[in-house]
Amino acid sequence: MKATIKILSIVLGGSLMITSCKKDDAPVMATTYYEQQDQMGRPAINTVFVGAANKQKFNTTTPSQMNAMFAAEFTATLAALNPGYTTNALTQTAAQLTGLLATDVLNVSTTGTTTFFDGTNVLTGRALADDVIDVELLLLFGGPTGVSNPTLTKDNVAGNDKAFSASFPYLASPW
Repeated sequence: MKATIKILSIVLGGSLMITSCKKDDAPVMATTYYEQQDQMGRPAINTVFVGAANKQKFNTTTPSQMNAMFAAEFTATLAALNPGYTTNALTQTAAQLTGLLATDVLNVSTTGTTTFFDGTNVLTGRALADDVIDVELLLLFGGPTGVSNPTLTKDNVAGNDKAFSASFPYLASPW
C-alpha cells in the first residue's frame, strides 16, 4: 500500500509540475508578411506616366518618396503627351500637376464633399460615380479653361452600366 501511495504521489506530483511549467496557452500566431503589388490611388496615372522599366519600382515605392523619385519622369511624359501644356483648369503648372500626380495617393476630405472633381471641390476623395478618367483627361489636355483639345478631354463613357447599390459597399451588382 505504501508503494502504491508513493507511486501515485510521484505521478500526481510530476503531472502537476509539468502542468504548472508549461508555456502560455495562447496559440502561436504565424508572422504574415505582405508585399505591395500595385499603386492605384488615382486610376490610370501609373498606366500612363510610369514607363515599363519602372512599373515595379513605382508600385513598391512609399508614397512619401514617390514625388522625388518619379516627378521628372511624369513631367517628361506630360511634355510628350501635350507639348503645348501651360496650366490646367486648376491653374497648375506642369511641375505642380506632375508633382501632385507622382504621389499616387487618394486624398480624402473628412469634413467636406467627397469627390474627385465636381467643378468646385478637387481631389477631396472619390465617389463611385465620379468620372475619374474624364477629370484626368481634362487636367492633362483641357488647358487653363478646360476647353482646349475638346476631343481629348473626354473618354465618351457616359457612366456605369448598372446602378450602384444604395447600401454598403455600394457597388453595382455583377452581370
